[in-house]
Amino acid sequence: MNKTFNIYCDESCHIENDHKKYMFLGSISSAYPQVKRHTERINDIKKKYNFYAEIKWSHVSMSKIQFYLDLIDYFFDTDLRYEAIGVEKSKIQCDDYDDNYYEMYYRLLTRKKDTLYTYNVYLDIKDTLSAFKVQRLKEILNVRYGVFRNVQTMSSKESTLMQLADFITGAISYEANDEFKQNQAKVQIIEKIKKHCNSLIPEPNTTSNIFFIDLE
Repeated sequence: MNKTFNIYCDESCHIENDHKKYMFLGSISSAYPQVKRHTERINDIKKKYNFYAEIKWSHVSMSKIQFYLDLIDYFFDTDLRYEAIGVEKSKIQCDDYDDNYYEMYYRLLTRKKDTLYTYNVYLDIKDTLSAFKVQRLKEILNVRYGVFRNVQTMSSKESTLMQLADFITGAISYEANDEFKQNQAKVQIIEKIKKHCNSLIPEPNTTSNIFFIDLE
């Protein structure tokens, strides 16, 4: 039987006129049989720190800083893989900004895929039209690859790993977009990530203005 991976996706600063320079789409991938184990272990970390809320970058504060730092350590100690695609929004050349959003997801999801494996993809619900557009994304993905068994939207409240994707993508976006970083908890988290990897934000490709980030 082919090995199956679940991929949980989220985005940061993807709104067209939010005055942020870069947009990021990020994903956390896990071998399907390991999803439950990762969820249980992250929940154990939450219980240790009496953290019962949804994990979201926008909610980060000093009151739970040790929980967030332990969460980063957990990610780097496991076989979880994080990938992101970033783009400078002012240089996007596309008539329909929303179409570009899904084109970026196509680029992210087709990168480094093994055709011997199958993939289930879960995207955070974006709007009332997202289910239709995600179905179209699945069709386009499988025209070339044929390995995407399932591509669908879901609420981040339903998936701890999707929340983790939100958390790490938010950290990358904060590092790239916020020149004056006033949230000290977020600064500490970014420094923790940097201790685990040599470089967090690469330079955009000069021809496409697109860059990729890999953490594992």
